[in-house]
Amino acid sequence: MHIFVSLFLTISLLLSSAPLRNTTDQAEVPTVNEADSNAPDTGAVNISAPSAILMESSTGTILYDKDAHAVLRPASITKIMTLILIFDALEKQAISLEDEVSVSEHAASMGGSQVYLEPGEIQTVDTMIKCISVASANDACVAMAEFIAGSEEAFVMQMNERAAGLGMTDTNFVNCCGLDIDGHVTSAYDVALMSRELITRYPQIHDYTTIWMENITHVTRRGSSEFGLTNTNKLIKQYPYANGLKTGSTGLAKYCVSATAKKDDIQLIAVIMAAPDYKIRFQDASSLLNYGFGICRLYQDNSPAPLPTLTVKGGILDNVSLRYEGNFSYLDTAGSDLNAITREIQLPEEVSAPIEEGAEAGRVVYQLNGKEIGSLRILYNSGVEKASFKDYLMRTLELCFSL
Repeated sequence: MHIFVSLFLTISLLLSSAPLRNTTDQAEVPTVNEADSNAPDTGAVNISAPSAILMESSTGTILYDKDAHAVLRPASITKIMTLILIFDALEKQAISLEDEVSVSEHAASMGGSQVYLEPGEIQTVDTMIKCISVASANDACVAMAEFIAGSEEAFVMQMNERAAGLGMTDTNFVNCCGLDIDGHVTSAYDVALMSRELITRYPQIHDYTTIWMENITHVTRRGSSEFGLTNTNKLIKQYPYANGLKTGSTGLAKYCVSATAKKDDIQLIAVIMAAPDYKIRFQDASSLLNYGFGICRLYQDNSPAPLPTLTVKGGILDNVSLRYEGNFSYLDTAGSDLNAITREIQLPEEVSAPIEEGAEAGRVVYQLNGKEIGSLRILYNSGVEKASFKDYLMRTLELCFSL
């Protein structure tokens, strides 16, 4: 009899303390940018091209901007987006580097820069990427577009969808290789966005863009022959830290380049559009890179503080684990003492079920000299369902029979 009285009282107590609403307690924190701009004085940089931009890749910080949203013809730097879609397909395992690609009549008919693929010729995906990255081959671009999407037109639709997802509002692609055609446009800013996506999401691209010279083998009905690829990006030889990315030139686009370079932990993207000749294109890119490496210092929190577990009210579990959303980086251009950066974890003492996996629980805030320079979200590592009457009853029975 005493057991049943105790059981009734315990259930009543648990029900009276159970949450009445289907809510989730979360830390109320303002949204902030991950990197403070601390924009430097760019007056010392002299760029001849009409449109240019310099971006640091890990934070996306803009270090220099000269009419970077001017809508211009991109020439072969279009191929940066083509390469993104190729690596997207590789990541999804829709294709592999060893897959064999058959060259169509349409692909073989491309003019401009090419590696003279013939109709019916077969090359691997790996070789096609080399031809695009090193020799800027239009024929290889179209062959890969058809291999991935079935047609160049369908592939170009994917290019525009991907561009929209990256926020490339100045861009409209009409082909996959960059040959001049009405309506095929972008901007230096948008080129920097897609360059950042390619090198940060798929850093293996540098295995291709740093090749200076390499031979491929044509196997056609006339037999086998060697064809030499030479990198169109002369900065690979001329600039000590260069590791990519893509050049472009046509009569209407003039001379363009998206130049990437890495020194220590800092990777920069310098985009030059519509330069009057190829020498100025590379000189301007080198000037921007030198300027960037001269002023930039990067802070990266590679040893974040361990996160506690949070107590859960009204859930089927009593606590929930946490994780950081990613890694925090801060780009300084003011010569600050980065050893003075502090961090503060902001979390509630407890949360109420239900909890959704991946939802924001709080954040870690970074400060320099008393000023907030950025933050990183802290997420729930798993979900926790709200406890039902049955769950409370089972817990109570377990408690009673363990006495």
